[in-house]
Amino acid sequence: MRGYDLIGDVHGCGNTLRHLLQLMGYRHQAGAWRHPEGRKVIFVGDIVDRGPRVRQALHDVKDMIDAGTARMVLGNHEYNAMAYFTHDDQGRPLREHNARHQRVIQETLDQFAHYPQEWQAFLDWFMDVPLALEDEDLRVVHACWDRSLMTEFLRQHPDACMDAGFFRRSAVPGSFEFRVVDRCTRGTWLKLPEGVTQKSGDGFVRDRFRTSYWVDQPRTWGDVLFQPDRLSPVLESRLLSEEDKQQLCYYPADEPSLFFGHYWCQGFPAVIRPNLACLDYSAVKYGRLVAYRYDGEAALDAGKFVWVEVQRDEFPPLDELRAEMTAEKIQKI
Repeated sequence: MRGYDLIGDVHGCGNTLRHLLQLMGYRHQAGAWRHPEGRKVIFVGDIVDRGPRVRQALHDVKDMIDAGTARMVLGNHEYNAMAYFTHDDQGRPLREHNARHQRVIQETLDQFAHYPQEWQAFLDWFMDVPLALEDEDLRVVHACWDRSLMTEFLRQHPDACMDAGFFRRSAVPGSFEFRVVDRCTRGTWLKLPEGVTQKSGDGFVRDRFRTSYWVDQPRTWGDVLFQPDRLSPVLESRLLSEEDKQQLCYYPADEPSLFFGHYWCQGFPAVIRPNLACLDYSAVKYGRLVAYRYDGEAALDAGKFVWVEVQRDEFPPLDELRAEMTAEKIQKI
C-alpha cells in the first residue's frame, strides 16, 4: 500500500484544491495530478455547487479518476444534481425545482451555462460514482455509514454504485433505496418541534439539525448535535425520545477507520475518535480544505491532517493549468 490522501468537500474551490494537491507533492503530468510515490487521492464527495470553480474542480477530479490516481464517493450535492435533471414517468423532476434548491445549484448551472453537453456528460458520469468505498481497514462515505443498511446494500450492489432503477426508487421517501442514499449522503438528523425553525449560518431556514453517529448512549439533543449552528439551551437539554433514538445510528469504536465529510466542521482538524475523521472544514465558507494522509495506521492521528486555508479570492488562477474545454475533453468524459 502506497497510501491514500483523503480530501474533504471541495464545493467548487478549484484553485484551493490544486494548491492542496501541490502541498502534498502531487504534480500535474500527462493530463492528471499524480504523486511521484504512487499515492492516491480519495474524494469524499460534494465537488459541485457554491464555489467559484466548480467546472475546473470537476475536470481535475475526473481526470485523476480516469488516470487511476484518485477515487471518489458520491456526495449529496452530486446526487441532488442528478435528481434535479431526472424526471419521473409523469415528467416531474425527482428533485423539485423550487427557490431553495435553485439557490443551491445556481452557481454550478451558471458555470456550465455555455457547456451544456459537458454538464450532461458529468451528470451521466455521476451514476458511475459509488455511494461508499470499503477496503480491508478503511471505509469512506460522504456522510454516514449505517451498518444496518450498508450490509444489505453492499450485498445487492457489491460495487456500491446505483443502477438506474435504484436511483429512481431512491427518490421515493421511505423506500430502502431512499434510506440508503439518505444515510450515505445526508447522514443522520432529527426534526425540530412542530413550528420551530432555525436560520443557519448560510442563510437557510431549517426545521431539522444534523446529528452525530458515534456517541454511545446519548441522552439529550445536545449530546448528538453535530453542526456549526447551535440550538437553544432548552432544545439542547431536551431528552432524546425513543422515536428520536430510532432515527439515529451508532458506528462502533472497533469498526474499520471511517472517513467522511458533509458536516461543516470549523477550526483546526481533529480526529473524532481513533477510527473516525470528518474532513469537511467549511472550505467554501473561507474555512479550510482538508486532507488526511492515511498509511494504514490502526489509530488515526491528528498530526496527519494537511490543509489549505481558503482565501477570499480563492487564489489567483494558475494559467498553465487552466481547464479549457476541447472537443477531445468532451469525448473523454
